[in-house]
Amino acid sequence: MVPLHSSLDVRVRLCFKKKKKRIFQTLNPVGPGPGRGRCSSVLQNRRATLTASGFPQIRVLGYCCQLVGGVLVEQCPTRSEVGTRLLVVSTQLSHCRTILRLFDDLSMFVYTKQYGLGAQEEDAFVRWVSVLGNLADQLYYPCEHVAWAADARVLHVDSSRWWTLSTALWALSLLLGVARSLWMLLKLRQRLRSPTAPFTSPLPRGKRRAMEAQMQSEALSLLSNLADLANAVHWLPRGVLWAGRFPPWLVGLMGTISSILSMYQAARAGGQAEATTP
Repeated sequence: MVPLHSSLDVRVRLCFKKKKKRIFQTLNPVGPGPGRGRCSSVLQNRRATLTASGFPQIRVLGYCCQLVGGVLVEQCPTRSEVGTRLLVVSTQLSHCRTILRLFDDLSMFVYTKQYGLGAQEEDAFVRWVSVLGNLADQLYYPCEHVAWAADARVLHVDSSRWWTLSTALWALSLLLGVARSLWMLLKLRQRLRSPTAPFTSPLPRGKRRAMEAQMQSEALSLLSNLADLANAVHWLPRGVLWAGRFPPWLVGLMGTISSILSMYQAARAGGQAEATTP
């Protein structure tokens, strides 16, 4: 029997073999990871483990290859061949993640259904921003699937329109995540700095620490979403802000920052979950 990972590599090469002139093309948009920037870190980590594309190592490796490869191609002419090979690896890893996301629709739907209209949220702004973000994420996946199928010549449609639509949905999801994180940081900061009313006790130390930890988590989510948003705008059609102006190394840098922050949050959430488990 052929190992599963080997057969997957063969399918990736057959479906996504590119011409040499497209070697320097930047990574395909990496879709909005389930729960990024909206739910808590614990829920985000749980949702990522339920999705087929929840392998952050592939994302980090792909963006790191693009970062190093882009720098070598532009700054080190003597090592441009090595840089070109790294860019090829980066592109193939991106295609691999695109295929893995073909299996994420159901898990995303399950989470969206469980969250519903966010009745458990106390803040109305957070609730509706999260609902809209879930809707954008849910629509993102089928749009990307159609674009992938068009590139693979499974469907006879214009793939560029579907890539643009999927990227726009991803950018919308990230923008909503940024708005949510900023709002949460503002509210938490106000609660921590608000003077204690007469005849009321100050916040317990444990609750204050929990709020400070939540602020750190929201700040990391904000930075991660901003880095991804910079790349999302870059992949939109030219004429939209800075679309198409990023060199490969800058795309790799933004993606690497976002990926490392996401991995750190997942590891941190996992450690906190283990610490609280009896």
